[in-house]
Amino acid sequence: GIIMKRRVFLQGFSVAVSIPLLSLFYSLQAIANTAYSVPITPLNKSREAWRKLLSSEAFRVLFEEDTEPPGSSALNNEARDGTYICAACYLPLFKSAYKYDSGTGWPSFTQPIAQHVGTKRDFKMIIPRIEYHCVRCGGHQGHVFKDGPPPRRERWCNNGLALRFVLLEDSLPVLRS
Repeated sequence: GIIMKRRVFLQGFSVAVSIPLLSLFYSLQAIANTAYSVPITPLNKSREAWRKLLSSEAFRVLFEEDTEPPGSSALNNEARDGTYICAACYLPLFKSAYKYDSGTGWPSFTQPIAQHVGTKRDFKMIIPRIEYHCVRCGGHQGHVFKDGPPPRRERWCNNGLALRFVLLEDSLPVLRS
């Protein structure tokens, strides 16, 4: 009767609502699963050692997963050719060719340098997101979203404090050990 129809309706409704959420989750998880094989040897450096090398703001972003305010990074307006490196260990993470203005207030890229970032699921904002970090030092960089420009449709949204920019004509600094 009526109770059976209501149960069938509610079951159908819950499935209909769940499918788009699961689709989003698995789409983001696919990005996380491209979490690049990691041939780079991770550093074994204490948090205190990093704290001595970095500004307090950069340390909070990189090693406490803080987020800088939108629009606060000078790297938002950086348009020269070069490489964006991890502010902690100096591993190159992004090429300027993949930088674009996402309108979010944070430096954004369409893709990282292969095998230089790792990813993990992040539930801090309730909805699952994919956090990414430097594979060498573990420093938090930002989050990746599936709303970027074609062809990849990825937006690697980075904290400016977690990066340093090196001009193409300048030598990359020696990796910190």
